Formats: sequence, structure tokens, C-alpha cells
Amino acid sequence: MNIMLKEQVRKWSAGVLAAGMLLSGGWLPGETGEAAAAPDPAAQSKAANSVIVLKADGKVTNQTGLYQDGKVWVPVTFLRDSLGMGISYDKANNAYTIGKGYNQVRIEVLEYGISTYVNNYYLGDYDGRMMNNRLYVPAELLSDYLGYKGDLSLATGRLNVLKQAQNAITITTEVYASDREDAPIRIEYPQISGLANSEAQQTMNSMIKQSVQKFADASKEQISRKAEDERPYEFDGGYVITYNRNGVLSLVLDQYSYTGGAHGMSYRDAYTFSLKDGKRLLLGDLFGANPNYKKELNAKLSKQLKAEGGYLGGFTGLNTEKCFYLKDGRAVLFFQVYEYTAYASGFPEFTFTFRELLPDGSSPFVKLK
Repeated sequence: MNIMLKEQVRKWSAGVLAAGMLLSGGWLPGETGEAAAAPDPAAQSKAANSVIVLKADGKVTNQTGLYQDGKVWVPVTFLRDSLGMGISYDKANNAYTIGKGYNQVRIEVLEYGISTYVNNYYLGDYDGRMMNNRLYVPAELLSDYLGYKGDLSLATGRLNVLKQAQNAITITTEVYASDREDAPIRIEYPQISGLANSEAQQTMNSMIKQSVQKFADASKEQISRKAEDERPYEFDGGYVITYNRNGVLSLVLDQYSYTGGAHGMSYRDAYTFSLKDGKRLLLGDLFGANPNYKKELNAKLSKQLKAEGGYLGGFTGLNTEKCFYLKDGRAVLFFQVYEYTAYASGFPEFTFTFRELLPDGSSPFVKLK
């Protein structure tokens, strides 16, 4: 996540870009899976800045996307008209709310950019764009956070979007809030229900709540020492579900505090659970079938960290196997702000496919069935 942009999002005032248009003709008010294989370079070059035909569950729609800067961009109207996701518009803040439940998306169209949130969690790499006077989002937003799978063919210029099967559980958003005017606290976090194994369910929910309570307690302790003439403090947190399939649930909690100074500070927690028994899974639980997984990861991480412009040094190997989350076909490892890189780097993230970590092609979930 671009933490500097996040600071702008939190501190700068919102400005409306343009007058709204009518909600008709495919326009919106205010508008001016398994990981897919790497695209063929020739097809990618040919497709640059081209129109992409959009299909929903195999059926061609009257909506089209755009291929630009190595990404497919889909209009928000496609989510509404073709995927049936409800959209509401907040005129006062020039913001859209899309869908419902734990993967509800809020898109804020501001004078300095278009910011995307899920459950108060800022998705910096998934910000929208205004193109041809229409609002677009990257197709990866659908596959990474909204429970869809995208089957893309650059050769034919088509993207088929299909609904992914999810675990049969219910995820609700709980809120911890304290409304002190000069030091508000608001933390959104998930709680799980619907599991036959009530003990496993309680284990997962308790672990998540403990992380939230720890942050809340630390926030209140900082507030207790705040002088009356200090600038307002701010404490908030959000979450995002990154994987909810194959009996596994993976999620990320981000927590942010501002107590004066040039910028605030963020902390990240991630949990990957086996729904069978509520166990918090470590990297070794998923990739231990490869006896060299940790050695291989350390070598790759060392190389990639040192290639980061803000690398501060000090990495000698993973000191925990908890700082990761899953996406379809991928594991994303991350480090904390300032752990090995400068503040502007935010949370350095490094993505590895399951095939990289399990060269024999086996599934990381085999032992969890």
C-alpha cells in the first residue's frame, strides 16, 4: 500500500470533480481465481489501450472495458448492470458504495484521486480511474476482493467474469468505537458465524478480537497522555477478506494511529485460518511439503528487498511465519512499516504463486481437508 497517498486520503479535504449526470444509459451520478497465467507479450502489446469485451458468466454484455497500463479496467456500471451489485451514491461526498456485506466497496472521487476502500481498509493498488467521462476500477478488484474470477484472453480481447464458490460461512463487520472529539477511535473487524465447529469459530473470533482490543487499549493509553493544546489524534482500523475458499479463510487487519507530527503510523496483522479446527496457519502448514520452502523464500525475499529503493538493511531471513495472506493461487508476504524499508515504502509486499512454493504442483490445502 502507498502509505504516503493514504496520508493524503486521510488529511486532505474532499472536492467534487464535476456536476452529476443522470443514472441512466449506463452512466453514474458524478461521473466525468486461480491467478491467471501471464499474458503473451505479443498479445499484450497488441491489446494496449484497446477495448475489452466483457462477459458475465459466459454471456456477452453490452458493456466494454479498457486495457491500459497492463491492466483491464471495467466500468462501475458493469458491476451494477451485469453482476447485479447494488450501487448507491453519496452526492455530498461524491462517493459510491457498491455491493453489500464484508466485501462492500466504497469509492471516493476526490480532487486529487479516486480512492477505494473495503471495510475502512484502504486499497491503494486498486484505486479507480475516470476515463472517457466514466468511472472504472481494475478487474483485479473483482477477483481479489469481491469473490469473482476473471478469465482473460488478450488475443480475442475478452474478459469473462464468473462468481467464485465461497466457504459456507457468514462474516459480519463489528465496530469498536470511541467518539471523543479530539481523539476518535473507530476500528472495523470481522466476526465469523455459521461453522458447525463452534469451538473453532470461537477460537478464530477471539484471536481477531484480541488484536483489535490490543490496539484499542494502546490507543486509549496514548489519549490519556494527550495535552489539551495538541492537535487532534486519530485511531482507526479496517479489514479485508483476501481468500474464502477450500476450507480456508485469509484476512488482513490494518490499524492506523495519528498522534501529531509529520505523519501517522500503521500496523498490519494477517490471519489465515483452517475452518476445520480454527487453527491459525503458518507458512509451513501450507508449504511444508517443499522441504526447502523457507530457504527459497529467504533467498528471493533478500534479493527483492535489496532491490527496493527504500531498503534500510537488516534482513537475514524470516523471523516469523505469520506475516502473510492468501489470494487465489498466491501467497503474499509482507513486512511492517520501517521494519526493513523507509516509511514511504509502506508495507513492502512480495507475492509468490503456489506453483513457485510447491514445484510438484500439489495444493497447499491437501492436509487441511
